[in-house]
Amino acid sequence: MVTIGVYGFDGESFLQRLRHADVRLLLDVRQRRGVRGPEYAWANSLRLQAALAHARIAYDHRRELAPTTELRHVQYAEDDRQGVGKRSRRELAAEYTRRYTTEILDLADLAPIVSALPGSGTAALLCVERDAEACHRSLIAQRLTERHGIVIEHLCPS
Repeated sequence: MVTIGVYGFDGESFLQRLRHADVRLLLDVRQRRGVRGPEYAWANSLRLQAALAHARIAYDHRRELAPTTELRHVQYAEDDRQGVGKRSRRELAAEYTRRYTTEILDLADLAPIVSALPGSGTAALLCVERDAEACHRSLIAQRLTERHGIVIEHLCPS
Protein backbone atom coordinates (compact mmCIF):
# COMPACT_ATOMS: atom_id res chain seq x y z
CA MET A 1 0.00 0.00 0.00
CA VAL A 2 1.06 3.58 -0.62
CA THR A 3 -0.03 6.98 0.60
CA ILE A 4 -0.14 10.13 -1.49
CA GLY A 5 -1.11 13.76 -1.07
CA VAL A 6 -2.34 16.34 -3.53
CA TYR A 7 0.05 19.22 -2.80
CA GLY A 8 3.08 19.36 -5.06
CA PHE A 9 1.45 17.49 -7.93
CA ASP A 10 -0.45 18.57 -10.98
CA GLY A 11 -3.10 16.25 -12.38
CA GLU A 12 -0.84 14.51 -14.86
CA SER A 13 2.13 14.01 -12.52
CA PHE A 14 -0.26 12.68 -9.86
CA LEU A 15 -1.65 10.05 -12.24
CA GLN A 16 1.85 9.18 -13.46
CA ARG A 17 2.98 8.62 -9.87
CA LEU A 18 -0.02 6.35 -9.23
CA ARG A 19 0.65 4.40 -12.44
CA HIS A 20 4.33 4.05 -11.57
CA ALA A 21 3.35 2.58 -8.17
CA ASP A 22 0.82 0.27 -9.90
CA VAL A 23 -2.09 1.69 -7.90
CA ARG A 24 -5.36 -0.05 -8.73
CA LEU A 25 -7.51 1.40 -5.90
CA LEU A 26 -7.46 4.90 -4.45
CA LEU A 27 -8.94 5.32 -0.95
CA ASP A 28 -9.85 8.96 -0.41
CA VAL A 29 -9.70 9.72 3.34
CA ARG A 30 -10.60 13.42 3.07
CA GLN A 31 -13.66 14.83 4.82
CA ARG A 32 -14.18 17.47 2.17
CA ARG A 33 -13.16 16.27 -1.22
CA GLY A 34 -12.20 19.64 -2.62
CA VAL A 35 -8.91 21.51 -2.61
CA ARG A 36 -8.58 25.28 -2.68
CA GLY A 37 -6.74 26.95 -5.50
CA PRO A 38 -7.08 26.63 -9.26
CA GLU A 39 -3.84 24.65 -9.50
CA TYR A 40 -5.55 21.84 -7.55
CA ALA A 41 -8.94 21.85 -9.27
CA TRP A 42 -8.01 18.44 -10.75
CA ALA A 43 -8.13 16.97 -7.20
CA ASN A 44 -11.74 17.96 -6.54
CA SER A 45 -13.87 14.88 -6.18
CA LEU A 46 -15.71 14.62 -9.49
CA ARG A 47 -12.72 15.62 -11.63
CA LEU A 48 -10.45 13.25 -9.73
CA GLN A 49 -12.90 10.37 -10.02
CA ALA A 50 -13.23 10.94 -13.77
CA ALA A 51 -9.44 11.00 -14.23
CA LEU A 52 -9.04 7.87 -12.14
CA ALA A 53 -11.75 6.05 -14.08
CA HIS A 54 -10.00 6.98 -17.32
CA ALA A 55 -6.75 5.60 -15.85
CA ARG A 56 -8.61 2.44 -14.73
CA ILE A 57 -8.01 3.11 -11.05
CA ALA A 58 -10.93 2.35 -8.74
CA TYR A 59 -12.03 5.03 -6.27
CA ASP A 60 -13.51 4.66 -2.79
CA HIS A 61 -14.30 7.49 -0.38
CA ARG A 62 -13.64 6.41 3.23
CA ARG A 63 -15.16 9.37 5.05
CA GLU A 64 -15.21 7.46 8.35
CA LEU A 65 -11.41 7.85 8.41
CA ALA A 66 -11.47 11.62 7.82
CA PRO A 67 -10.84 13.96 10.74
CA THR A 68 -13.81 16.00 11.90
CA THR A 69 -13.90 19.74 11.40
CA GLU A 70 -13.26 20.16 15.13
CA LEU A 71 -10.15 17.98 14.94
CA ARG A 72 -8.84 19.88 11.93
CA HIS A 73 -9.18 23.08 13.97
CA VAL A 74 -7.01 21.54 16.71
CA GLN A 75 -4.28 21.08 14.09
CA TYR A 76 -4.82 24.57 12.64
CA ALA A 77 -4.38 26.10 16.10
CA GLU A 78 -1.03 24.35 16.48
CA ASP A 79 -0.02 25.40 12.97
CA ASP A 80 -0.82 29.01 13.93
CA ARG A 81 1.14 28.68 17.17
CA GLN A 82 4.17 27.44 15.24
CA GLY A 83 3.69 29.94 12.42
CA VAL A 84 3.37 27.32 9.68
CA GLY A 85 0.80 27.07 6.92
CA LYS A 86 -1.13 23.93 6.08
CA ARG A 87 0.88 23.47 2.91
CA SER A 88 4.20 23.78 4.75
CA ARG A 89 3.40 21.67 7.81
CA ARG A 90 5.95 18.93 8.49
CA GLU A 91 4.34 17.07 11.40
CA LEU A 92 1.08 16.59 13.23
CA ALA A 93 0.34 18.18 16.59
CA ALA A 94 0.51 15.74 19.52
CA GLU A 95 -3.03 16.65 20.64
CA TYR A 96 -4.39 16.16 17.13
CA THR A 97 -2.66 12.78 16.87
CA ARG A 98 -3.99 11.68 20.26
CA ARG A 99 -7.54 12.77 19.53
CA TYR A 100 -7.60 11.45 15.95
CA THR A 101 -6.42 8.09 17.24
CA THR A 102 -8.98 7.84 20.05
CA GLU A 103 -11.93 9.54 18.33
CA ILE A 104 -11.59 8.17 14.80
CA LEU A 105 -8.99 5.46 14.31
CA ASP A 106 -9.72 3.37 17.40
CA LEU A 107 -13.39 3.24 16.38
CA ALA A 108 -12.74 2.40 12.72
CA ASP A 109 -12.95 -1.11 11.37
CA LEU A 110 -10.04 -1.42 8.96
CA ALA A 111 -10.79 -5.06 8.07
CA PRO A 112 -13.06 -4.11 5.12
CA ILE A 113 -10.25 -1.96 3.71
CA VAL A 114 -7.77 -4.80 4.07
CA SER A 115 -10.26 -7.20 2.42
CA ALA A 116 -10.80 -4.79 -0.48
CA LEU A 117 -7.10 -4.45 -1.31
CA PRO A 118 -6.47 -5.44 -4.92
CA GLY A 119 -5.09 -8.89 -5.61
CA SER A 120 -2.59 -7.40 -8.04
CA GLY A 121 -1.18 -3.92 -7.93
CA THR A 122 -1.63 -1.81 -4.83
CA ALA A 123 -3.95 0.64 -3.08
CA ALA A 124 -3.29 4.25 -2.14
CA LEU A 125 -4.51 6.34 0.79
CA LEU A 126 -5.18 9.90 -0.43
CA CYS A 127 -5.38 13.19 1.42
CA VAL A 128 -4.02 16.63 0.59
CA GLU A 129 -0.78 17.23 2.50
CA ARG A 130 2.44 16.68 0.59
CA ASP A 131 4.25 14.93 3.45
CA ALA A 132 2.55 11.91 5.01
CA GLU A 133 3.95 12.83 8.45
CA ALA A 134 1.90 16.05 8.29
CA CYS A 135 -1.33 14.17 7.56
CA HIS A 136 -3.69 11.76 9.27
CA ARG A 137 -3.10 9.26 6.45
CA SER A 138 0.22 8.44 8.15
CA LEU A 139 -1.70 7.41 11.27
CA ILE A 140 -3.98 5.15 9.22
CA ALA A 141 -0.95 3.68 7.46
CA GLN A 142 0.80 3.05 10.77
CA ARG A 143 -2.27 1.27 12.12
CA LEU A 144 -2.52 -0.89 8.98
CA THR A 145 1.12 -1.85 9.42
CA GLU A 146 0.82 -2.58 13.14
CA ARG A 147 -2.43 -4.54 13.03
CA HIS A 148 -2.42 -6.07 9.56
CA GLY A 149 1.27 -6.25 8.59
CA ILE A 150 0.75 -4.10 5.51
CA VAL A 151 3.92 -2.55 4.13
CA ILE A 152 3.47 1.15 3.39
CA GLU A 153 5.37 3.47 1.07
CA HIS A 154 4.74 7.22 1.11
CA LEU A 155 4.75 8.75 -2.36
CA CYS A 156 5.92 12.33 -2.84
CA PRO A 157 6.22 14.56 -5.88
CA SER A 158 9.59 14.45 -7.65
